[in-house]
Amino acid sequence: MSSLSLDDRLAALAHARDLAEGRILDTEAEALDALLRSAAERRERSSEHTVVGFFGATGSGKSSLFNAVVGEPLARTHVVRPTTSEPLAAVWNMTGAEPLLDWLDVRDRRTPSAPFDGDPSLSLILLDLPDFDSVALEHREIATRLAGQVDVLVWVVDPQKYADATIHRDFIRPLATHSAVTAVVLNQIDTLAPYEVQPVVHSLSELVRADGLGKMRVLPTSAATGEGVDAVRKMIAKFARDRAAATARLEADARSLATKLGAEGSASTALVPTKATHSRLVDDIGVAAGVDIVANAVGASYRKRAGQATGWPLTSWLLRLRPDPLRRLRLGSAAAATKKSDTDPELHRTSLPPLSAGQRAAIGRSVRDYADGAASALPDRWQASLRRRANEATEQLPDELDRAIARTDLGAGRSWWWVIITIIQWLALIAAIVGVGWYLASWFLPNFGLPRPEITMIEGWPVPGLLIALGLLLGILVGLLTAAVSGAVGAVRKRRARRRMLREVETVVQALVIAPVRAEQERAREFSEALERAASK
Repeated sequence: MSSLSLDDRLAALAHARDLAEGRILDTEAEALDALLRSAAERRERSSEHTVVGFFGATGSGKSSLFNAVVGEPLARTHVVRPTTSEPLAAVWNMTGAEPLLDWLDVRDRRTPSAPFDGDPSLSLILLDLPDFDSVALEHREIATRLAGQVDVLVWVVDPQKYADATIHRDFIRPLATHSAVTAVVLNQIDTLAPYEVQPVVHSLSELVRADGLGKMRVLPTSAATGEGVDAVRKMIAKFARDRAAATARLEADARSLATKLGAEGSASTALVPTKATHSRLVDDIGVAAGVDIVANAVGASYRKRAGQATGWPLTSWLLRLRPDPLRRLRLGSAAAATKKSDTDPELHRTSLPPLSAGQRAAIGRSVRDYADGAASALPDRWQASLRRRANEATEQLPDELDRAIARTDLGAGRSWWWVIITIIQWLALIAAIVGVGWYLASWFLPNFGLPRPEITMIEGWPVPGLLIALGLLLGILVGLLTAAVSGAVGAVRKRRARRRMLREVETVVQALVIAPVRAEQERAREFSEALERAASK
């Protein structure tokens, strides 16, 4: 017996079923549900009884062997085949057996007159079943259903059909994992010459080994002569005395289904995208969403407003005629962003043009490439799930990215040094105006009978002329200097705004792309581990 209990295996399968919701085929989900339901129903019913089913092809003498093992003719036999159309139950110790027989849907119930194998303490249900290769579809369906319900499977074959590929391929091989609760009986050995029996037994043993049953002992019998019947009876009695067949059968069912579902591959080695991959994804999506457009607008807006504030007052007003790039995008200072964050999210938007088909395609391609990289080591069912997540994210990203950009503090406010430069520019302008006024006063006042102002000289230079020259030169030089400084600071503001927007974009990408992908990877890993646990030996 495995160190892993049946409860542990079923719990692992139930966990796998929950994890796989919407990610595995409907047939696989139905198989899991059916197994869990069947296991629960079997465990709710008599644990004292062991259910043994006789399965065989038409003409294998299954019913005759059933009668021989029971010790009295309960099952109908006839030379015209098949004769078994409904399952027949021979029940030893009927107490507690009724609910189990109801679950098995076996209506024909008989109580043999003598204890099984001479042991009155045995609680046993022996089933004679319709032929699994019957021409009647309903007969095959009954045999197939009960093959999935009985605790012990006894395959009865005859010397003529024991090597039939259909028997092995369609019936014995699919249940090869149930070797602990399986027996193989070669019936009708009386039709063979004595020297032929062992070669046929050996040949059948090799076939069932190839089916996956391992070194399965083949019991040669003859219902007609009674040879070997006692060995079959003792084998069944041992199963009944151990009272472990029901648990072993359910464990085999769990292991078989878990192995089948896990055959597609394990997710335990799923690739974890690197930090560089994350950064590339965020950058690509940010560029496609217009981060660079806004960053350029931040730089251009700063240069424009700096020129207005620090340029030569006589010409700087012309810059006011040019539209502010950020205002056109409905973006601005941190205060504006803060104010927007308190409004309806639907109104918290930019005036960036809607993403073009090319931009949407670029975002979709980036997300798909990321998801494909994360899914590359996963089984197909989880790769498909990740791609669905990627498609969902691609649909949600454009609006969320626009909101992310809109709520970003772009750092587009004024600089402290603008005030100083503005004062200097106005002082320079005033100096030039004073110089001009001085000259004008000296030229025009005498015409009105007023005294001419004296032109003061410094080192042979007229003061009014110096005021005009210094005012103009200072204004121009300061304007040129501040334009260069504004360009440098604007570039810094541009880069800073880009970083801040990318952080907001990363928050969106983390929520809509990275976190769901990681969650799906983790879900796939847990699913694989649950199946491995359920299938462990």
